[in-house]
Amino acid sequence: MESLLKEIRACKICHDDLELGANPVLSATPQSRFIIIGQAPGTVVHRSGVPWEDKSGDRLREWLGVDKAAFYNPDNFALIPMGFCYPGKGKSGDLPPRKECAPQWHAALLSHLSSEALIILVGSYAQKYYLGESAKSNLTVTVQHFEEYLPKFFPLPHPSPRNNIWLKKNPWFDQEVTAVLKRLIGS
Repeated sequence: MESLLKEIRACKICHDDLELGANPVLSATPQSRFIIIGQAPGTVVHRSGVPWEDKSGDRLREWLGVDKAAFYNPDNFALIPMGFCYPGKGKSGDLPPRKECAPQWHAALLSHLSSEALIILVGSYAQKYYLGESAKSNLTVTVQHFEEYLPKFFPLPHPSPRNNIWLKKNPWFDQEVTAVLKRLIGS
């Protein structure tokens, strides 16, 4: 596992296509009890090299019901993005995660992690990749039907402040879904 993590952190597959260059960000150990598969690092995480060390991470930890110490203990949480590097700026936010990363690295990473670990799919990119045909018509419907994907997967919206409108339109998420997630994480 250490060798694989070192190889991923040295990856330069799409370096020339990245606005800020390659800086793969992830964290995992074979003992990780939960696997969080997110989108891609933003500029704050690109600079710090610490996954989810931004406002999105604050909200995600709130949804999980854990503090930073528990969250950043890799024996608790493997933090694996769909795209390991900051993809660059688009017209209305960051670009989508690079398509090279998941096919190149995810299967190898997951082979080192427990098959019993709950995989938390954060955002539509992770859900489309991992749920495939079993994903519903859109993210909202997929998240509403999260129980259908248990015990292997737990789909979530992205915790970005850009999703505040989605959260206001879907109060059931904070009222129902996060309670189940916190219970699963705490058990």
